[in-house]
Amino acid sequence: MTDRDRAQAGTAAPFPRVFWTANLTELFERSAYYSVASFVVIYLGQLGLGRYWPSTLSSSVLWGLIYFLPIVSGTVADHVGFRRALLVAFVMLAAGYFLMGAPVWLGLGTLGTGIGEDVTAGPEAVLCVVCGILLVGCGGSVIKPCISGTVQKVAGVRATLAFAIFYMVVNIGSVVGRVVGFAFRKRLDLSYIYAVGAGFCILAFFVVLFAFKDPDRGEAGAVATSKPRRSVGRILADMVLVLRNPRFSLFLLASSGFWFLYNQVYNVIPLYWKKVLEKDPAADLYTAANPLVIVFFQLAIVKLFGKMKPVRSMIVGNVIVGLAMLINLGPIWLASSIRAPVWGLLPVGSLVGIMTVALIAFGELFTSARGYEYIGALAPKGQEGLFLGYANLPVAIGALAGGPVGALVFNELMCRGATPAGAGLIELDPVRNSLGWIVFAAVGLATALLMWAFNRWLERQIAREATA
Repeated sequence: MTDRDRAQAGTAAPFPRVFWTANLTELFERSAYYSVASFVVIYLGQLGLGRYWPSTLSSSVLWGLIYFLPIVSGTVADHVGFRRALLVAFVMLAAGYFLMGAPVWLGLGTLGTGIGEDVTAGPEAVLCVVCGILLVGCGGSVIKPCISGTVQKVAGVRATLAFAIFYMVVNIGSVVGRVVGFAFRKRLDLSYIYAVGAGFCILAFFVVLFAFKDPDRGEAGAVATSKPRRSVGRILADMVLVLRNPRFSLFLLASSGFWFLYNQVYNVIPLYWKKVLEKDPAADLYTAANPLVIVFFQLAIVKLFGKMKPVRSMIVGNVIVGLAMLINLGPIWLASSIRAPVWGLLPVGSLVGIMTVALIAFGELFTSARGYEYIGALAPKGQEGLFLGYANLPVAIGALAGGPVGALVFNELMCRGATPAGAGLIELDPVRNSLGWIVFAAVGLATALLMWAFNRWLERQIAREATA
């Protein structure tokens, strides 16, 4: 009896073992990534990479590789098999995380208490970090197509449930990684978050080695629906085909603004906490507001707003992230000090920063999944799968711009004319501080307006084609 027969009969077979193995692997990989994600830009700054290199390396290079390379790495994984690709990927990831922590462990560099203005790290430390980031970016780009591809192949008619479980596991891993990373860095030092990342990747490697099987090999319950394999030449030709489509290219530009702002959760916001608000901010725990909001509110948002048109949902999401940036003006002008403690616990600025991260998560709930739906409708008939393969390009574009531009806004606008405030912190000019947050808010609101204008243009184009 097939999954479809069981569904019609009102029964459901359990998911095959490879489904749960894939999810466990994803949990470990996400735990590894998020044990370090909130501190990469701070760690690189304390290591002596100056004002701009930490943002460029952590946001543009690392995120850019993770979200752009799956176009190629997914095809390579199809050719060599998911299991083999995952094993190589986790070796690369473990080595990459080790190299990022190695400058401190091997005495090639030291962690300062603050983030300096100039590059003071030695060439050996810089080489270790750059090689580590390249390995993590390349290895990480393999994981998503392999794991999500496995889930898709074994889900059968229960794809919605399968991906709901997968998405929940991603966010559980995100929380677990942050908590474990917090415990290690508080007990040892900040560099040991990379030992945590490497440790989770080693666990994932052994899960894949001993328990993972390629779904196309016909494990009981698996649906072997392998797609035709593409060569690298075919990939490049398809990319040209996709990017030559003016509707899709315009959508990429219009939608990348959201991911530019999302990128600041791991770029400008941690820098703001570290340089302006707290000597030792718990950035890992603060940014956990993102996965926690998604876990607790995902079903409610889908139930209440799931019937909203995709473009309208994306516009709402961009308005939310714009307003999320704008609320940081409150402590600047309404509080006696942005470092004034709330209930004796956190500075008011840090608390509002956590609220910003939470609101951005709400924006993600309105935007992320609906973007895939919109691309599917935007693609020429019969090419939906091809175009959806490039659905992560807005994330990559937002990341490429998010690192250097975010650092530029923070350093040259918000921090211009700053004065020492004691304990290694700086006091920002309120007007310049406000202007930085207004710039970020304007990006979100402008992106919402661009999405609306693009959709109006598209509707007119479709209407003209229908009457031609």
